[in-house]
Formats: sequence, structure tokens, C-alpha cells
Amino acid sequence: MSGLISDLQRFISILDRQPSVRKDLEAVDKLRLPEGCIAAGYLRSLVWDELHGFIRRTVPEDIDVLYYDPLHPEEAEEKKLDARLRQLRPGLNWSCKNQARMHLVSGSAPYSSVEAAMREWPETATAVAVRMDGNGRMTVIAPYGLSDLMNGRVRPSPGCRDRELCRRRMEAKRWLDRWPKLRLEDPPGDHRE
Repeated sequence: MSGLISDLQRFISILDRQPSVRKDLEAVDKLRLPEGCIAAGYLRSLVWDELHGFIRRTVPEDIDVLYYDPLHPEEAEEKKLDARLRQLRPGLNWSCKNQARMHLVSGSAPYSSVEAAMREWPETATAVAVRMDGNGRMTVIAPYGLSDLMNGRVRPSPGCRDRELCRRRMEAKRWLDRWPKLRLEDPPGDHRE
């Protein structure tokens, strides 16, 4: 348990050192989205930059904003939210995704929450999200914990149906070119030779 607390403290400390992270989270919080949070590559890249001692932060391709609203599952609603976030924080590529409809994209059974949707993501290190609580503190959603992210381990998540997707994404996105200390590992319990 102490390792989890240590990973959580390290993670929050990394986020706290980036003033833009708090501003981005506050912008998302202003939308009052159910389970509204920032997730995926935005956070992953920030941590991996820190693990590699980079002074310049990797510019995120987009900022994935997740929320869960079964009453408004239309993609058009997501586009409206993207536009509102661009007004609040211009110059950033916002990408809002209502996890109440993402099962249609992934071919899964309907999800019951943001965390449930994240359980099917390709890598454990990517399945991490952060949101603001009612007191302005960051809270973390990490269905597979933070250890892989914080230790530069890339492995398929147990909930991902395509076991090779993690490896293909790592190669296509050229993660090892950018972050050479990363390690691709088999998932827990997977003992292929």
C-alpha cells in the first residue's frame, strides 16, 4: 500500500509543478461535466517527460476530456464542449468524449462510468485521469494504479481485448524514440515465451 501512496504523491507533485495543468483542470471543472476529467496522453507524456529529466514538456496532440452523461450521448454535444473549452483555454486541441457513448465506438457493452471505460484502454500507463474535486484538489482515477505510469512500464491492460494493440501503439507513436527509458512488458499473468 505504501508504494501506491508514494506513486500517488509523486504523480500529484509532477502535476502541481506544471501551472498549466491546474488551469486546464479548472477549465474542465467549469463545465460541471459528470465525472469530468483530463486523461490519457496529456498526463502520460507529462510524467514520462519528468522521468526522462526533460526540461521542455512534450506538446500534447490533444487534451482528452472524459465525462459520463447518458442523458446527452450525442457526438454533437462533445463538439460544443470542445468549443467551450477553446474559449476558456484558447490554443489547445480539446477532445471531449462522453464515455456513455464510447461503447458504440469500441464495440463493447455499455460502460457504467468513466473508470469502467478506462478499464478497456490499451495500456495500463494510459488509463489514468485527473479531475478537480469540490475543494479544488486533484483526484485521480487509475483503474490499474499508477505504478506502471510512474515507473515507465508499458504493458497491455487486462481489460483490453486486443493484446497486441499496446505494442502497435507504442511503435506507431514512436514512444521509445521520445522516451528511451520506457520498458514494454507483458501483462501480469501473461507468460508467453
